[in-house]
Amino acid sequence: MSLTEKTVEEFLEVLSSKEPAPGGGSVSALAGSLGSCLTTMVGNLTIGKKRYRNLDEAEQRELDEKFEQVQKIKTNLDNLIDRDKEAFDEVMAAVKMPKETEEEKAKRREALQKATQTALEVPLETARECLKVLQLQEAFARNGNPNAITDVGVGALMAYAGIEGAIYNVKINLSDLKDENYKKQVEQEVEKLLTEGQQLKEKIQSMVDEKM
Repeated sequence: MSLTEKTVEEFLEVLSSKEPAPGGGSVSALAGSLGSCLTTMVGNLTIGKKRYRNLDEAEQRELDEKFEQVQKIKTNLDNLIDRDKEAFDEVMAAVKMPKETEEEKAKRREALQKATQTALEVPLETARECLKVLQLQEAFARNGNPNAITDVGVGALMAYAGIEGAIYNVKINLSDLKDENYKKQVEQEVEKLLTEGQQLKEKIQSMVDEKM
């Protein structure tokens, strides 16, 4: 059974167990998914309603398009909840490989590097998807149902938490990789994700505060 097929109680139970995975990476993807769900809820409370009908055609089209996009991102983030655990399991499998001979050691090192890069790229993708959620939320903060404005705010907080949490997992795996050019590229992307994510979160928070 995948993690997303579990009940909330079952997920929380496995999360709090002595098993090392699922852990922070899966929770980060879940945070982003929750942010996307709140955004979808605001869309459902807006599109087709009186306030929506009073918007001009371009504003209606923007909400329609972003409403559809955020649902696709939710599906991606839900998949990443499981993929993060699978990536961790790959690292553990590589760690347990035999290392008695030089040949075994070389194979183990290669497998570890490959598995570690995967364990980095999954949360990096999570951070990217969470940023997309934030990019879509601004339209709902501006033209969404005002009675659900705090839900937009909480959604932004969750999406940004997903970015920060995922990047923790990127950084911890990055330190174990040997490819310096690759590491530099990832570090630059991480900085951009954090900077843009924080700017968007703060902008949405300001919009929420103004409407409360």
